[in-house]
Amino acid sequence: MSQLNGKVALVTGASAGLGATTARLFAERGARVFGIARDASRMAEVFADIPDGTFTSVDISSREACEQAVSDCVDEFGQLDILTNIAGFHRMRHTTTMTDHDWDTDLAVNLNGPFYLCRAALPHLLETGGNIVNVTSIAGVEGEVYSAGYCAAKHGLIGLTRALAVEFTKQRLRVNAICPGGMPTAQTTEFQAPENADWDLIMRI
Repeated sequence: MSQLNGKVALVTGASAGLGATTARLFAERGARVFGIARDASRMAEVFADIPDGTFTSVDISSREACEQAVSDCVDEFGQLDILTNIAGFHRMRHTTTMTDHDWDTDLAVNLNGPFYLCRAALPHLLETGGNIVNVTSIAGVEGEVYSAGYCAAKHGLIGLTRALAVEFTKQRLRVNAICPGGMPTAQTTEFQAPENADWDLIMRI
């Protein structure tokens, strides 16, 4: 299949789970893939199956790192057609015991990082009439117990998606969000409920 021949896709969270699967699917359909995640060793395993791709270790909570990643992608492949924001972080906590650091981490990874990448990628995507796909969560629509920071960030990412879609609608840029429910990934299989959690509430998720 070659629907994406000649296209360049930047995929975040490319070391595992949905990000790794997306990177492989883009490659199967002919795209050149630039993957970013924190775990370079796991990305090396993923990109062993992607001959026309490369990857680099990036902490997406860092504005400078996000900007450098976009620059490196364009330097490597000469263009950017697709930005797929998949990387995320979720740890359940009681809202009453969340620290400022907990809150800041939820927003830094799940909202700030995608914004930094979108902002850095926009000039290149506008040149190619490209696409942004933000993977948010059903938690950003319906809410989720013990997940105040995560839900707020994912709801914010939906808002960012809508804002960009409206702002650039006349410039051939498509911006969409996907809001999946739970899925089996390395992160979700390591799920831990907070201490003294109400399991009746958790089982409603």
